[in-house]
Amino acid sequence: MTHPGLPDIWVYIIVSFMLILSLAVILRFNFSDFKLIKKSSVTLAKLWLIGAAIQYLTKSRWPLFILKLITVAFFLLVIYAGLMGTPVPERNIATVLTWNIWWAGLIISIFFLGSAWCAICPWDALATWHVKPRLWFNNWRLNNSLELTPPRWMRSVWPALIMFAGLTWLELGYGVTTSPYATALLSLVMVVLAIISLALYKNKAFCHYICPVGRTIGFYSQLAPVELRPLNKQICVDCKTLECFSGSETVDACPTKLVMGRLTQNTYCTSCGNCVQSCPSDNVAWRLRAPSQEAIESARPHWDEAWFMLVMLALTSFHGVTMMEFWEQGLRSFAQKIGDSGQLLVSFSSGLILSVLVPVAIYALVIELTRRLSKSQLSYKKIFSSLVFATLPLAFAYHLAHNLNHMIRESVGASQLLLNPLGTNVSYSGVADELFIKNSMLLSENTIFSLQALLMMFGFWVAIKVLQHRSKVLFADSKTVVTMMPVLLFVFAVNSFHLWMLMQPMVMRIGALCVVPSIL
Repeated sequence: MTHPGLPDIWVYIIVSFMLILSLAVILRFNFSDFKLIKKSSVTLAKLWLIGAAIQYLTKSRWPLFILKLITVAFFLLVIYAGLMGTPVPERNIATVLTWNIWWAGLIISIFFLGSAWCAICPWDALATWHVKPRLWFNNWRLNNSLELTPPRWMRSVWPALIMFAGLTWLELGYGVTTSPYATALLSLVMVVLAIISLALYKNKAFCHYICPVGRTIGFYSQLAPVELRPLNKQICVDCKTLECFSGSETVDACPTKLVMGRLTQNTYCTSCGNCVQSCPSDNVAWRLRAPSQEAIESARPHWDEAWFMLVMLALTSFHGVTMMEFWEQGLRSFAQKIGDSGQLLVSFSSGLILSVLVPVAIYALVIELTRRLSKSQLSYKKIFSSLVFATLPLAFAYHLAHNLNHMIRESVGASQLLLNPLGTNVSYSGVADELFIKNSMLLSENTIFSLQALLMMFGFWVAIKVLQHRSKVLFADSKTVVTMMPVLLFVFAVNSFHLWMLMQPMVMRIGALCVVPSIL
């Protein structure tokens, strides 16, 4: 079963929008100075009606603890159902909950809540409860960690990037998404890695350097409309105790060792709220801000982070390619030529590597051309790392549009799995299931198409703003738009490719979810 592609009318609208914006850039209209929200930020705790609730949620320990219990309960259910339930993926809650609901919904949640998922992550919760358990009613804490300093090679996002590529291979090549048993084993591996990392190293090295989900959330949350920041920066400047960094007698230290007074980006913030609770001046709070403001202006370019964003763009596109109808046929044709058999892992791995190398190589050439056109004395790495932020909204917009389709269409009937999570005594009714899915979606098909189109236009618009602002900062002496043209063409080409993929019929991730009880 496949999902229908984006209708032609929306394609014409999106392409026209992209052409108009590109022409405006060539005519020197500066989109980077245009903001939807003029005020820099709004403190959520001061908003009418919801302010008191936000204040309670951020100041009290119990709401977060209860949410962790809920996510851990679902996580343990995934493991149990995956190991003990039916091997049919669309009938087992392990695969449905993990790949159709959690992974799809996680990316969508970033658009509204930033890195909030990291605060209730079951991997980290189980690791903490095993290694550093705490009884909050008397502040008793047991620390079983060796508190070693992570080795130098680990203190970057390279480990997370390798993990991200590895998980993509397992998901799409080995077929973890279609195996409840493999999904359960992968879940166990991730929590074991989190426990071992916390038992060996100080702070939370797994969250900071290793976790591919956390790093994906961290980079995407640079585009989110929420942030955890100081209310008065001068109070942070005058602070001598830095409870936000080191914690207090009753509140743990920042798990990724961030100092609130110097925090400018969401990338490594896990939204745990420790700084909100530990600050003696009540100077830390959640704020609303202009979406994408951080990626445009505040985020600092680093070499390893630039590579993560670029490869994330490539792998996000690769996910879409593997769900096109032509992919499997092309893969099998290539496998026959090279003598690959079985699960076609060699052929798939070749396709995965090629799908990463091609966009990376094109971007590398684009940056070299940009450097030559600018006649700048800046290093290649500086230009590469700074302008790569223009790819972030492109990856995020397509990731959202792609996952929105999966979540809305493929989660129909998933609630029935809560009554039968192991998927026992159920049967597939073919056409009846497909008709039920089509007529029971939470959003209509036209609404899905509209949201996808708006996301694609929003992503391109933000990419243009990022490109203009960062080009202006990098090439202050440049008087011509010619310098930006190579990256502008790259951005246009990437978004056009994503748009083309959305136009194609897309294969379902694991099949229909409507659970039909067996009469037998």
